[in-house]
Amino acid sequence: MEFNLADLWERVVDAVPGHEAMVCGDRRLTYAAADERANRLAHHLAGSGIGPGDHVALYLYNGTEYLEGMLATFKLRAVPINVNYRYGEEELRYLLDDADAKAIVFHREFGPTLEAVRADLPELTGFVVVDDASGSPLVSGTSGYEAALAAASPARDFGPRSADDLYLLYTGGTTGMPKGVMWRAEDIFFGAFGGGNLGDTPIATPESITDSLDPHRRGLPACPFMHGTAHWMAFGTLYSGGTVVISPDHHLDPERLWRLIERERVTFLVIVGDAFARPLVEAFDRLEPPADVTPLTVVLSGGAVLSPSVKANWVEHFPATLLIDGFGASETGGQGQSVSAAGGPIETAPRFRVTEETTVLDDDLRPVGRGVVGRLARRGHVPLGYYRDPVKTAATFPVIDGVRWSVPGDHARIEDDGTITVLGRGSVSINTGGEKVYPEEVESALKSNSGVFDAVVVGVPDARWGERVTAVVQPRRGASPTLESLADHTRGQLASYKVPRGLVLVDEIVRSPSGKPDYRWARATAIAAEATP
Repeated sequence: MEFNLADLWERVVDAVPGHEAMVCGDRRLTYAAADERANRLAHHLAGSGIGPGDHVALYLYNGTEYLEGMLATFKLRAVPINVNYRYGEEELRYLLDDADAKAIVFHREFGPTLEAVRADLPELTGFVVVDDASGSPLVSGTSGYEAALAAASPARDFGPRSADDLYLLYTGGTTGMPKGVMWRAEDIFFGAFGGGNLGDTPIATPESITDSLDPHRRGLPACPFMHGTAHWMAFGTLYSGGTVVISPDHHLDPERLWRLIERERVTFLVIVGDAFARPLVEAFDRLEPPADVTPLTVVLSGGAVLSPSVKANWVEHFPATLLIDGFGASETGGQGQSVSAAGGPIETAPRFRVTEETTVLDDDLRPVGRGVVGRLARRGHVPLGYYRDPVKTAATFPVIDGVRWSVPGDHARIEDDGTITVLGRGSVSINTGGEKVYPEEVESALKSNSGVFDAVVVGVPDARWGERVTAVVQPRRGASPTLESLADHTRGQLASYKVPRGLVLVDEIVRSPSGKPDYRWARATAIAAEATP
């Protein structure tokens, strides 16, 4: 049996050709129309020399073009490469070179940055530009996206494909340069694309993908497609026969997003942590007239854990909606979930129910007992490794007794009831006086303070303690929290060594477009503040 991403998509297309697949602004595409556009793009790319195993970069904002680009490459047995559209020239040059990109599909707005680095990328020879309202100069030698589609064949006449075809996801993580995580098509389908992970009944055969379609599902990924959380959700929706609703906005506008949810009768919303959930729930009360979001039944947060105070506020506002904290990583796919609902308890720690494929290992990569802190690990449908990096591959994807594990660096412990509490990424943990402090735990406590809108916690050098726990805080408008007040607030929730000993107030917390905290920025900001007289 071959679980191939393009083959599975085409089976769904043939089952529901007239059903709406994608909506973005004024564009509404049925499954048949979306498939034809992907076929045309695939033929254009093939005519430009792209074939099996070649890498095609997607340097795009959210839009149907992003998903069409992924589908087109899958059809050719080529590999889509996600590009962070916030990158400057050096970062862009590094990623396109590291990824061995041979073609790129990009929004016109990004043309000047691309033009500045293309001379250093001799392997990058195919350029397809999606026009926009930016008015940026056109990159020489490019093909216009819509013109390329119009001139290409709509036929679905591609050769056989394989479950071993690659899916490659570049992840920046919390430290270091971006790394490309290599997945087999079959593994990413079951690990993150809706094939049956996290307790769902796995799809037994490729043919059975059409046996239980859910055409009423209307999913909206509010985060950028350039990060896995968004396109994992999008493909999970497409493989279910549902509709992917795409916001044409390039930045989070909470009020506009609620109006889109209302207008398109969205049933499934995907966000990333407090950076999305907090402004959304607070904007809801300001809507005039009020928005009717009755169809919204599931909200999934992936990529960053929700704080307890935000979860409680959300459940209070939307008692008919299940709020799911999903845990996973680019290197693991989805690993666990924590569900909050009206009338139920609100977890005060990032505690998840997981499948038997996920456990906690010690430093010798052996399972730990209950209550012991170790390294979170997953086996089964996991990646092959990092692209062009055998050293990091060996460290993160060790083979133990013939079984390959993914151990990306999160610390965790198994509780008595079998759930797993995730403490945080070891690379950003703080060592203060020999005690280990995980930033996420302190951040959750800080954000439950009424004067705090957002917070990131880092360690700064300290002559006595080695590192000192320091809070970088964005206050609420009109609030002026002090170190004393925040220390008193957190002292009732945390052990004394976890209480912040330093405070830096900022106008805005810097996060990635996906909502993850930028710990390098926060640490540099905290150190610079201390150095300022």
